[in-house]
Amino acid sequence: MTFFHQDDTLQHLGTQILETTWAEFPELARDQLALTWIVYDPPIIVNTGGAISAEEFWKYPVRGFSYRGIERIYPASIVKLFYLVAIHEWLEREMIPESAELSRGIRDMIVDSSNDATSLVVDVLTGTTSGPELPQGPFETWQNQRNIVNRYFSGLGWEELNNINVNQKTWCDGPYGRERIFLGEMMENRNMLTTNSVGRLLHSIIGGIAVSSQRSQEMMALLKRSLTPMDLSPEEEDQVIGFIGESLPSDAEFWSKAGWTTQVRHDAAYIEIPEQKPYLLVVFTEGKHNSNNQAIIPFISQTVVKAMQQLQN
Repeated sequence: MTFFHQDDTLQHLGTQILETTWAEFPELARDQLALTWIVYDPPIIVNTGGAISAEEFWKYPVRGFSYRGIERIYPASIVKLFYLVAIHEWLEREMIPESAELSRGIRDMIVDSSNDATSLVVDVLTGTTSGPELPQGPFETWQNQRNIVNRYFSGLGWEELNNINVNQKTWCDGPYGRERIFLGEMMENRNMLTTNSVGRLLHSIIGGIAVSSQRSQEMMALLKRSLTPMDLSPEEEDQVIGFIGESLPSDAEFWSKAGWTTQVRHDAAYIEIPEQKPYLLVVFTEGKHNSNNQAIIPFISQTVVKAMQQLQN
């Protein structure tokens, strides 16, 4: 069972959101979109500052809607959410030391979506480094180490994480040497996530129970985005313009992590709008044409805002 349940109301509204989107963007094929939408009904159990224990948190049911929510899709920089939780787990267990340079890397990985910073975080998490090809024995050890983050998330026992892969760095130009060999000849070992897996991980962060209450709050601080127009730049991809945040009202509170390449455009966000129920939204789009279209995700976001207004009535 997923961490949320679906009712007739959300099924109806979710179907309307999808059909409205396809009518607006007929070039967006039905298998090029995946979506998970979670609505938080009172009592609100998220963004409480860590007031609820993990045991209590998982007792509260939440309702949601998903479309192709279990389909494995290349996540681009959305994978950095998983590395964020893992690095905080390692720090909490004192498996690695705190350092100013690591803190800088964690911040830049999330706030600026830096691939170079992510490379550092993955190295620290796994005890591996990039470089030239390795002989078979050392390379097998290296690969085993690189799968430590996969083993950590598998150990959580969440159904949504059963079919994911989070063992690759993120790149600008692409991997070389041992990294390219590890990726696989047909890139069969690339990172893969589902919108449901991202939804559950983000749900745990905003719930204050990812690693610990304090560390969840630290993660939330990095995910917070400004919607103030003077802070946004249409000239650069800032994880708001062209994504979920672009269509939100200016008085909304917004936490997110976006990801994009020439082939995909994704976003995952938690939103609080005054006088409305808070909600979580994960949207994945695939295809070169769609990845270049900065209007699709904002349109879906705007449509979800209208659906949330209906839920208040």
